[in-house]
Amino acid sequence: MMKPPEPAILPHQHAPRQTAQPNFVSQPTTRPSRIRWLILSLLFLVSVITYIDRGNISVTARQMMPAYGITDQQMGWIFSAFVMGYALFQIPGGWLADRWGARVVLTGALLWWSICTAFTAMVAASELANLVGTVGALMLVRFCLGLGEAVALPTFNRAVTNWFPAHARGFGIGVAIGGIGLGSAITLPIAAWVMMNWGWQTVFYLSSLLGLGMGLLWWLLARSHPHEHPWVNEEEQALLEREPPTSIDVPWRTFRQTPTVWWLVLSYSCLGYVAYVYLSWFYLYLVNVRGFDVLRGGIYASTPFLAMLLFCPLGGWVTDRLAANYGLTTGRAVAGMTGMVLAGVLIALGALIESPFLAITCLSFGAGWLYFSIGAYWASTTDLSKAHAGILSGLMNTGANIGGTISPTLTPWLAHHWGWPVSLGVAAAIAILGGLLWFKIDPGKGLKT
Repeated sequence: MMKPPEPAILPHQHAPRQTAQPNFVSQPTTRPSRIRWLILSLLFLVSVITYIDRGNISVTARQMMPAYGITDQQMGWIFSAFVMGYALFQIPGGWLADRWGARVVLTGALLWWSICTAFTAMVAASELANLVGTVGALMLVRFCLGLGEAVALPTFNRAVTNWFPAHARGFGIGVAIGGIGLGSAITLPIAAWVMMNWGWQTVFYLSSLLGLGMGLLWWLLARSHPHEHPWVNEEEQALLEREPPTSIDVPWRTFRQTPTVWWLVLSYSCLGYVAYVYLSWFYLYLVNVRGFDVLRGGIYASTPFLAMLLFCPLGGWVTDRLAANYGLTTGRAVAGMTGMVLAGVLIALGALIESPFLAITCLSFGAGWLYFSIGAYWASTTDLSKAHAGILSGLMNTGANIGGTISPTLTPWLAHHWGWPVSLGVAAAIAILGGLLWFKIDPGKGLKT
């Protein structure tokens, strides 16, 4: 009897054009490091410090003015002295940032203005006051403080340009400058509380210590370029374009021949005028005109700056999304114009409303919409020329501070002669004008060659 044949064992057949590949170990993937967000967080904190050191005098003025016999008009001169120094050094500050990088330049600036902040508390008893008088000495110290702080925002723009890709720079600069809102918001109530308990001089000393500490932190943790930072891996570097070394020569002729540059400067001058109404006079307006006491005035005066904190990065995100979907020119113009026009409308309403709390609400949202447009302005300078982002933004911010130099002095003068509704109405009209000027701004074309 024969056994049945055993079934044949055939080798496994692979599908046509497929080859079996051994896969014993899955290949690991390395995620990009996130040091760019550390840099942005540090810029946000520096922004907070700048506005603590800038805005503390608007609170301490309440005790400084009677102590030294300073009038409203003289205090306006002191406010304007800061803005004059701030305006004059914007372009040199931007050039320094382009030339030497954000790490070195911002560290030096923090040290400089922190020393000036401390000196504000003691200058009236110094030899300088004997030479030029108390008002003159305060004007000179505030002017020097302005020179130091002028470096900050153009350096922010240089850092964001180096550390963020093109599609995220509006949001990046919006977050960085949004620290203005937090710094201004916390300065008013905290400075008022410190002043009531320990005297106005202590406000300046504490502000100075914060600045010195921030300068040390920035030096230790920040670098000017991603490839210089030891914590940045290759994957994160691959996300960012490495910019070749910036030429020392500034193409001034090209700037002069590009109309968008000058329309940006003019429009941003309008924003600067309005912003300095809030920075210089809003707290005193609430206390002296709307009838709030010192501490409650400090709390309510922080609301416009909290609105800035929220609206500034929001506007940066919106302008980036609009630019990605509709082109640079449309994306920047829609965000910039919307913010400025709505700011003007709300400021005008706040000036006319009798209810103090409704007025604060309108004026606060007016400040928020004003800063909604910030990302569009600053990203436009980078759109025009990445290589010269620092100096272009410094040039633009010079315009803002020309407006800001006029505002602290003109605002009380208008209020004295025609009342605060007229004074704030002028600011509202200037905001709307700044918004309409976006019809002339075309960053998508770049610099004229």
